[in-house]
Amino acid sequence: MDYLRQVVAIVWKDVAIELRTRERVASMGAFTILVGILFNFAIDPTVVDPAEIASGLIWMTIIFGGMLGLGRTFQLEEEDGAFEGVLLSPIPRDALYLGKVASNFILLMVVTALVFGVFALFFSLGLGEHPLALALVVLLGVLGFVAVGTLFAAISARTSMGDTLLPVLVFPLLIPVIIFGVTATSSLFRGLPVSEVDGNIRMLGAFALGALAAGAVLFRHVVED
Repeated sequence: MDYLRQVVAIVWKDVAIELRTRERVASMGAFTILVGILFNFAIDPTVVDPAEIASGLIWMTIIFGGMLGLGRTFQLEEEDGAFEGVLLSPIPRDALYLGKVASNFILLMVVTALVFGVFALFFSLGLGEHPLALALVVLLGVLGFVAVGTLFAAISARTSMGDTLLPVLVFPLLIPVIIFGVTATSSLFRGLPVSEVDGNIRMLGAFALGALAAGAVLFRHVVED
């Protein structure tokens, strides 16, 4: 129970800071709306069916928008030296990592909901015939993305390159999320049965769990070295 309370305390702190500043959600949300407006004018629905390309656009928006928020995960604490105080506390490093992952996941899911709302507004895009399966795909994909991004955000925050380094480190590792997430999302938008995307969902789940496990183990070495 103490371990869980420590994780919840980290989550509550980060969410409370975001509710007060609205810095990360505002930047990610503004990017999402901008992408929706740009593609609304760039795509001629009489020539291109938005549903055919929606899955790629949605995941592109989630990943690029998410980078804006993940890059700020440790920045405020690094700026005023508060992160050193966190490291001096008795909280386990893996609990700190999981708390950061959970808070980033909550924020990015808010933005993901906005992404789907924007695309529904501009492209009259629905959730398909299997909304629960689509939700599972998105949840697992975002979780894997956040698990990897949070770990490397800790690395980039402690370098002089900062946010510039984060996409270079993270993008190559997101290939499974992009391939399986886009493929599954596209299939569900086209009304294919859930059995057609079962393998993709399993791969996204395996990637998310593997990324969480690896991050929990490696986080100690990242923040203490």
